[in-house]
Amino acid sequence: MIEWVTVLSLIVFGLALIVAEIIFVPGTTLVGVLGFGFLIVGVGLSFRYFGSEAGWIIVGVTSVASGAIMYYSFSANVWGKFSLKTSSDSKVNEGELDQLLVGTEGQTISALRPVGKAEINNKTFEVKTLGEYLDSGTRIRVIKISSNQIIVEPIH
Repeated sequence: MIEWVTVLSLIVFGLALIVAEIIFVPGTTLVGVLGFGFLIVGVGLSFRYFGSEAGWIIVGVTSVASGAIMYYSFSANVWGKFSLKTSSDSKVNEGELDQLLVGTEGQTISALRPVGKAEINNKTFEVKTLGEYLDSGTRIRVIKISSNQIIVEPIH
């Protein structure tokens, strides 16, 4: 009796891991490989415990069950409630750049390596230098604003 429980548990767990791989963790990862490994071990043990005839029957049942589970998983939209239905299309500093002009001065509130945070006109923005590294507290000037990026330079 324990042999049946072992074989069926390995096969069911293997199928569950393969479905999880396909639906939740796309790509060839450890989850799918482990699932396939559990299936192989379960089927292999069925040959060992029950003989060749029962082993081939279990191979057939496992194959049919795998196909049915995969077909049902994709066609019945079972996983629709888990999927993301909305998307975010916002951008950094979106809509906040209207009040900034080239030449406006401010101060870094984090180190710019070369991207970081700065306070300009009492608001915090993500800013970028032209490759320079600036420490926190450095006085800066806006030299360019393009495509939601604020390019700054230090004031010497």
